[in-house]
Amino acid sequence: MSEATTRRSGPREPGAEARPEARPAVRKLVAESWRRSERARVSRDGAASVELDEEDLAAYREGHPLAAAMPVIRELLGADARDGGHLLAVCDAAGRLLWVEGDPATLRQARRMNFVAGAGWAESAAGTNAPGTALAVDGPVQVVSAEHFRPPVRDWTCAAAPLHDPHSGRLLGAVDLTGGAGLAHPHSLGLVRAVARAAETQLALLAPAPAPGRARLTALGRDEALLAVDGRRLRLSRRHSEILVLLAHHPEGVPGDRLLTLLYEDESVTPVTLRAELSRLRALLGPELLRSRPYRLAVPVDADFTVVDRRLAAGAVASAAGEYPGPLLPDSAAPGVVRLRERLADRLRAALVARADPRLLADWAHSPWGEEDPEVWRALCATVPAAQLAPVRARLDALEAELARGATGLQRPLPHTRR
Repeated sequence: MSEATTRRSGPREPGAEARPEARPAVRKLVAESWRRSERARVSRDGAASVELDEEDLAAYREGHPLAAAMPVIRELLGADARDGGHLLAVCDAAGRLLWVEGDPATLRQARRMNFVAGAGWAESAAGTNAPGTALAVDGPVQVVSAEHFRPPVRDWTCAAAPLHDPHSGRLLGAVDLTGGAGLAHPHSLGLVRAVARAAETQLALLAPAPAPGRARLTALGRDEALLAVDGRRLRLSRRHSEILVLLAHHPEGVPGDRLLTLLYEDESVTPVTLRAELSRLRALLGPELLRSRPYRLAVPVDADFTVVDRRLAAGAVASAAGEYPGPLLPDSAAPGVVRLRERLADRLRAALVARADPRLLADWAHSPWGEEDPEVWRALCATVPAAQLAPVRARLDALEAELARGATGLQRPLPHTRR
């Protein structure tokens, strides 16, 4: 068979022999999801783990930001789920199902694969599925029957769309419609996308924007920060994101020569380059917001990374972890940002290991920045209930085997230390 034909065949079904004809070609989105599932060593024949019992689930979802959007979600999607024999599900940003509602007969069938409230359906734990993959790509996703990574899930079709904080842009979770083959239609994806937008609009009405005279900076888990100020919501370039992060961390101001060393790896970069970048940023923000001599912001800034830092300092580890959607500007190589990113990630990671809470450790272990972290997986092995130990132990054994062979990704910088 020609090389071109081999490429068209797409990825093989996990576990299949190395034959291009082993599986028909699939959509690029699904193929990439299968690869991520394989890298995460998701068991093809496993089942989703129930991570929250009824008591913990009730307390957790009562305080979750998406609880405020559930009336709108139920109003727009609940009847479609019940009347069509489908399920409405909403998960958090870690892929944990918080609400699963709909047709009673379909609910009973879904229990057989642990598609229940409290179960973890992150892509890195359960393989390709609409809510988990929508979170992984941060976009609407439809997964039809055989596109699921795990064969036991291939009788189902699902469509999901991510949900964000309307002011900060932080990923909060996803809304999902799950059922049989009748959902394999483009309108299913359009429906959940519209419901997600309506839910975010409801959250915007309930959650106030930053108070006048203050700004809000969102830079965790994203390479282009968002700045909310004076009723505006600005998406910053990567360089402007780095500058705003550094100025938010130094509200007293930063002299030009110091800012130059914090911002640029290349020591040959001149102050002229920095002044030109700051001039462009001042044009974007307005001269009243960016001051000089030293460079500083003229309004107080509520930055998401400082919120996590303050909660760690207060010992509120669960709250800090809940506000951490990922490393600070993960692709930034600016020396000052790298130090801030490493410091915050290492502090949070150490606090989670010391807390020894299996739910919090599982969230970190199944995240892109924690999936190759043997220390966290060891801590999870020591705390997870016996019924959930086998897949955790298997993942840790695989990581340690890779480490022993000298082929583990831990020998490369982790996502929160990316250079």
